[in-house]
Amino acid sequence: MKTFHFFGLMLASAVLMAACDNTGRRTADDSIEQAQDVNDTTAMANSDDADFAVKAADAGLAEVELGKLAMEKAESQRVKDFAKKMVNDHQKANDELMTIATRHNITLPPAISRDQVDKQRKLRERSGAEFDKEYMDAMVDDHDKVVSLFEDAASDAQNADLKAFASKTLPILKKHHEEAKAIRDSISPVDSAMIQRRIMP
Repeated sequence: MKTFHFFGLMLASAVLMAACDNTGRRTADDSIEQAQDVNDTTAMANSDDADFAVKAADAGLAEVELGKLAMEKAESQRVKDFAKKMVNDHQKANDELMTIATRHNITLPPAISRDQVDKQRKLRERSGAEFDKEYMDAMVDDHDKVVSLFEDAASDAQNADLKAFASKTLPILKKHHEEAKAIRDSISPVDSAMIQRRIMP
């Protein structure tokens, strides 16, 4: 049985790696759906709990990658400092989630989803104050969604480890959300107007 389990995991990994696109990037064509398909047959958790783990992993990976991008491109030191916190906090949460997933044979996406890739690509095209504004807008929107995701899991997850993980991480995510809104709102209307003029055709 253990041998079968091992080969099952190897097959799952092969399926996810085959989903990588032809340019050599690590991004799967749709990494969330790939992981969910594998979990339907191999996860030692119900489908809702496994889906939570997959979506939480995708969000966490995206926060780390966007944070690293913002540390490089942001104009405001306050935005850079926030981005560094995103990298540190979300990497720690990602590592903890990976440990739980391994324990319960839940396959997590090896790379960010297509939607997250598109968001990252658009941000890479921005610079200066324009980048800062769009990054912080994204952080508010992302954390609004992820807080809701973790609230549901903290309340309804059947897997004890995932439920505890969601409950432990939720206050940190709520704090991120409040900080993101404060920084976004601190960007002056004048800056926003200048950005709009620059991007108008």
